[in-house]
Amino acid sequence: MKNAVVALFSIFLIISCSKKESDKNLHIIGNIKGLQEGKLYLQRIVDTNLVAIDSVILDGKSNFEWHLDIESPEMFYLFLDRGVTNSVDNNLPVFVEPGTINIETDLKRFFAEAKITGSKNQKLYEDYKKINARFTNQNLELSKERFDAIRFNRPSDVPAIEKKIESNLKRKYLYAINFAITNKDFDIAPYIALSEISDANIKYLDTINNALPESVAKAKYGKLLSKYIEDVKKVEK
Repeated sequence: MKNAVVALFSIFLIISCSKKESDKNLHIIGNIKGLQEGKLYLQRIVDTNLVAIDSVILDGKSNFEWHLDIESPEMFYLFLDRGVTNSVDNNLPVFVEPGTINIETDLKRFFAEAKITGSKNQKLYEDYKKINARFTNQNLELSKERFDAIRFNRPSDVPAIEKKIESNLKRKYLYAINFAITNKDFDIAPYIALSEISDANIKYLDTINNALPESVAKAKYGKLLSKYIEDVKKVEK
């Protein structure tokens, strides 16, 4: 009888735990190929600071998972503590949204090899980064040209190079604005406005903000964008 009670209690606990997990609206699962040991942190931005909201110790295994509740889509960050000097490759941004997010990556190239599925916002974010990288690379090339012109005493070349830099920057901003408006139905739109072009002319940010549907406008980044625009307008008065 005692054994039967214990068995029933165990079954009750398993069912309760499963139900508890199923009540969460975000399920993150993943695998880090080649990992033997380390600690993986799940982080988010809180008042401009990166704060760990959960962690998992990976000892002899490479897979991980979290069950969480989020109010709306949000950019999270995975930080891998390898027990050695930190590097950029230890940090992986993931635009999560309700549902199941799968993250497959590699220990040697944690950031570069990451494949993230299950999030429409993440896919759009990756599309944005691919094009935006072209503007960034071109800016680096032009900056080197300007440096060399000054270094090798060719001052007459500098104005033309600086015009190219300015033109590239304008194209970069216009691309971000058009991308945000085109994808206004997704939370990536206000996120791009805040993270990539917050110093753009306020009329452009207003255009993005006014294009957002109610579902996005009332979510995390929609609210932050609206508040940011309001604060900028107060300062400009």
